[in-house]
Amino acid sequence: MNDTPLPAENSTNSAEPARSLNFIEEIVEANLREGKNDSRVHTRFPPEPNGYLHIGHAKSICLNFGLAKRYDGKTNLRFDDTNPTKEDVEYVDSIKEDVRWLGFNWEGHELYASDYFDQLYLWAEKLILDGKAYVDDQSAEIISRQRGTVTTPGVESPFRNRSIDENLLLFRKMRDGGFPEGACVLRAKIDMAHTNMFFRDPILYRISYTSHHRTGTKWCIYPMYDFAHGQSDYLEGITHSICTLEFEVHRPLYDWFLDQLVDTEYRPRQIEFARLNLTYTVMSKRKLFELVKNNYVNGWDDPRMPTICGLRRRGYTPESIRAFADRIGVARRDNVIDVGLLEFSVREDLNKRARRALAVLNPVKLVLINYPGEKTEYLNAVNNPEKPEEGTRQIPFTRELFIEREDFMENPPKKFFRLFPGGEVRLKYGYIIRCEEVVKDMAGEITEIRCTCDMESKTGGATSNRKVKGTIHWVSAVEAGEVEVRLFDRLFKAIDPDNVAEGHDWKEGLNPDSLKVVRAYVEPSLLDAQPMEHYQFERIGYFNVDSDSQPGAMVFNRTVALKDTWAKMVGE
Repeated sequence: MNDTPLPAENSTNSAEPARSLNFIEEIVEANLREGKNDSRVHTRFPPEPNGYLHIGHAKSICLNFGLAKRYDGKTNLRFDDTNPTKEDVEYVDSIKEDVRWLGFNWEGHELYASDYFDQLYLWAEKLILDGKAYVDDQSAEIISRQRGTVTTPGVESPFRNRSIDENLLLFRKMRDGGFPEGACVLRAKIDMAHTNMFFRDPILYRISYTSHHRTGTKWCIYPMYDFAHGQSDYLEGITHSICTLEFEVHRPLYDWFLDQLVDTEYRPRQIEFARLNLTYTVMSKRKLFELVKNNYVNGWDDPRMPTICGLRRRGYTPESIRAFADRIGVARRDNVIDVGLLEFSVREDLNKRARRALAVLNPVKLVLINYPGEKTEYLNAVNNPEKPEEGTRQIPFTRELFIEREDFMENPPKKFFRLFPGGEVRLKYGYIIRCEEVVKDMAGEITEIRCTCDMESKTGGATSNRKVKGTIHWVSAVEAGEVEVRLFDRLFKAIDPDNVAEGHDWKEGLNPDSLKVVRAYVEPSLLDAQPMEHYQFERIGYFNVDSDSQPGAMVFNRTVALKDTWAKMVGE
């Protein structure tokens, strides 16, 4: 299984310029020089199994696994399964598949916060015994109001000064199912006037009678993320706990819990980096779930979704996503990345790996009036100019062809180097042709273009050096196969879908043209293509075979268009 590429400074290619360290690497290298935590590097990727991973998670995966690889360390995959009301084995399985697909293996078997429920419970009792936690009988709404604001201190709970014995008895009763959901919670006793709102007696445990996907009904109380996070890191020997920037204000609480509960020299360190924000994209799990639930898209793996499984189905490669993550780097503060950079990374990778093929998406018939009607010849076509070792293939050429309707104009503008009445173009890999006549139906729609073929001008032939300015693609109308092509575009037409005016819904930014389905014609070699194979439809874009495809019912997804496709075609 492939791993993320080594950074440039570790490359054996001396011509490749070394890049500077990012701020996380600077911290890690300083820790290694100091001998902190026995000079180990041990990271973790801790997803919640309450949804499918998206491109933002891919950045975090590449960062955590790449950092460990760079410094000969380890990475754990640990599921933060502390909220059984939203979790499902389906999400666990999808996350493992996504991480593997991106090219990474975790250290040993996957881990879960639920692995530590027994120890976390004992630590909660320790806080009670130390007078640093209490059971609060108030509702969540009242507790929230009592926290105060950033400019006003909070209000202490009337249950804050219960005795240690009473708190211990009540907490055990919570554990044993003695209270209904919402009746009480366990809170840390810190400081209701603290300037950091997270120190104002945060909730440690709440009651939930939802069966857990791993522990079943053993527990009816579950730890909150802030209580489980740092202690789970500690139990696993994590050295660098990489989080997104919204957890920066949680870090003092992360350290406070460890200070109260453990007395070893070893400590994990939380480090925050800016999450990935992309133009024309939403990253909120809640919003992505809404798109799926309300059928704005066709499931989590809809190729328009920014989920990893959606990108995979669309034809993105793990190599391209890792290259994208490397290009955008690691920032300290939030910024927005142009989705065009992701598309560039995909295009660059597919240019090297995708086999070329001829396909016509908007066909009009072209008849070569001087070409023998019974004749079929086979022209040599290059499979991949980036990889000469992949050789050539044979494409059938006949008297009747299909070309793109956009490749012909009756009254073309200047510098239109495709086909027009009296004009000449070369058919890709084939002959030079000249337009002699246009046939239309009663409505004035062009139904047939009639041309003559210069029989001496075949590509590679002895007299093929005659020059024309344009080259267009084609398929044989007799031999081509008819397939379904799904033309995916960006899901949102709004550059910042999250930024909506008051009174408007973020879904108003959805792009109504994000999917167009057409019947297209492709060269015969594509009729045996296998699901997830990549192709460049010449002069059109990059496509892959959708998982829906079956023999006789092929489906191709547009992964990404060629850069400046139509502008390039005009200038050919």
